[in-house]
Amino acid sequence: MMPDLGKYAEAVLSSYAVSILLIVALVVLSVRRSRKVKAQLDDIETRRKHHGQG
Repeated sequence: MMPDLGKYAEAVLSSYAVSILLIVALVVLSVRRSRKVKAQLDDIETRRKHHGQG
């Protein structure tokens, strides 16, 4: 059950909504960046292995 927030309900709920959206956005951006960096590192490692064999 939700507590009675009185006249501050709109401000509190909108603050919660904005905070949740920002956290979700940060998580999404972090995951995307992590995948990009991992792909770059895999590419570097693959090139390094191939270069070392030549």
